[in-house]
Amino acid sequence: MTRIQSIEDLRSVYRRPSKIAAEKATDRIDDETLRFLSLCPFAILSTADPDGTVDASPRGGPPGFIIALDDQHVAMPDLGGNNRLDSYENIVRNPHAGLLLMIPGKEETVRINGAAHLSTDPELLASFTKELRTPKAALVVRTDELFGHCAKAFRRSQLWEPESWSALVDAPDLADIFACQNKGVDANDMRQYLEQAYTEELAAD
Repeated sequence: MTRIQSIEDLRSVYRRPSKIAAEKATDRIDDETLRFLSLCPFAILSTADPDGTVDASPRGGPPGFIIALDDQHVAMPDLGGNNRLDSYENIVRNPHAGLLLMIPGKEETVRINGAAHLSTDPELLASFTKELRTPKAALVVRTDELFGHCAKAFRRSQLWEPESWSALVDAPDLADIFACQNKGVDANDMRQYLEQAYTEELAAD
């Protein structure tokens, strides 16, 4: 295969972006983005270590679990996880993050990229939704780059179209994958273990 090795090589393959696409990024949270945040229950958090190894993980909570601190900073509470802390270790060592914000049924998304840090400030931790326990820490991301992302990926994948889901009912779940990777593990036993863990850990939230 021919490997693209320069920006010039890359740009020779693709057309230039439209003026709207090229200039759509801002560094301020406007009123409609603020409203999007207030309704958003899910995000993908992307980080990288100093060597460039990338990590992406799902984050979810009640709508509005990510809050705006001002017109240039958002904060996301740390909710119960597996304590590997891959994302947070990356942020401590390389303080930058990207967020892809999604609302179910909405085909467009909002992206935020910027400098990031972890905070244990009591006032901040107390400001999140009272539906959940007070988090141990919060991730704060500066909106160095904020923009909306178009609907093409969601339309191609039919992600929000229930009629497309029936073709995927046999897709492996985490229990299937774990059992495949670890010989001697029974997928059904693992499935029961996971369900119990989900129930207990979500109740602790």
